[in-house]
Amino acid sequence: MRRLRMYLPGIPAHVVQRGHNRAACFLHEADYLTYLDALAVAARRYEVDIHAYVLMTNPVHLLATSSEDTSISCMMSLLLALPGLRELG
Repeated sequence: MRRLRMYLPGIPAHVVQRGHNRAACFLHEADYLTYLDALAVAARRYEVDIHAYVLMTNPVHLLATSSEDTSISCMMSLLLALPGLRELG
């Protein structure tokens, strides 16, 4: 398991997530919608504000502000644990 990255609470952070071996993360439009739904759930759970996002075939860019120093890392870990999103790591 990867170490949690620390972010400064209240300070926006640019987060980049790439597919495994830089493979495509999204193949169909439904994949983008599944990711956005999962992101909303994970962000709510860890109290992360998502200000902006760009979903490309590979990678994903997020502009997020955390409530705690590990909130963003925990949110991203949860995203990777969800069924159908494991190939993003």
